[in-house]
Amino acid sequence: MIQVKNLSFSYSDYKFIEDMNFEIKSGEIFGFLGPSGAGKSTLQKILTGVISDYSGIVKVNNTDMKNKKADFYEKIGVDFEFPTLYEKLTARENLKFFSSLYKCRTRDIDELLKSVNLLNDADKKAGDFSKGMKSRLNFIKSLLHDPEILFLDEPTSGLDPTNSRMMKDLILEEKKKGKTVIVTTHNMSDATEICDRVAFIVDGAIKALDTPHNLIMQKGAAKVTYTWIENEHEKTDTCNLKECGSHKKLMSLMSEGKITSIHSSEPTLNDIFMDVTGRTLI
Repeated sequence: MIQVKNLSFSYSDYKFIEDMNFEIKSGEIFGFLGPSGAGKSTLQKILTGVISDYSGIVKVNNTDMKNKKADFYEKIGVDFEFPTLYEKLTARENLKFFSSLYKCRTRDIDELLKSVNLLNDADKKAGDFSKGMKSRLNFIKSLLHDPEILFLDEPTSGLDPTNSRMMKDLILEEKKKGKTVIVTTHNMSDATEICDRVAFIVDGAIKALDTPHNLIMQKGAAKVTYTWIENEHEKTDTCNLKECGSHKKLMSLMSEGKITSIHSSEPTLNDIFMDVTGRTLI
């Protein structure tokens, strides 16, 4: 669905994105992960045609982005991090206006509002909405024309846990319909949960690309943490899960019945990001 070859881009003499290569398959949720300023949002702008003065080859849905025509936007939906709404219009009026911009038949507005729990607020001005409400309205705005590809920039940013869960479920529903979804985020938990594959981006370069599970399994090792009481003080130690059988201290404490707690844990995608890139997400 998306092909990028030897992509480079600069805002100045310094290369902001340099020699980037990747492909995104039809029907997958693909995540670009990285800290602020890594190049994620710039890459989204290139893929959606907002930025065109790049070098290299960028094709989206078989369209060369340097030769795109207006009908390209009939097939993609874009939800940038900061809502683009007319604040003096109501939620319903916003959706009706943006629906009018498309040639194709658009989706039912009330159904979309209901899907993000905004139907009861449909006739309130967008300017009176909270940040989370604007985010939800902006998201369904990107779904109006039932696009084949969705570009989502920090889709759960500013949402409480309940609405974040709702947003992720809606994204997964779009995937079930065969849509291709490109997500940029610094939320590793969300990426682990919904993305089929992810790319770690730091300083305009891809440092790793794979499924979240494969990245965790290839780069990390599950650990066992155990505690015991010694001289009236609780002590803790760890060992790799695969080495438990040969870990003398653990085996000795278990045989003596002195273990007070034991549990295993895998590294998180955030742990792997730090290991691979040497960077945090702040």
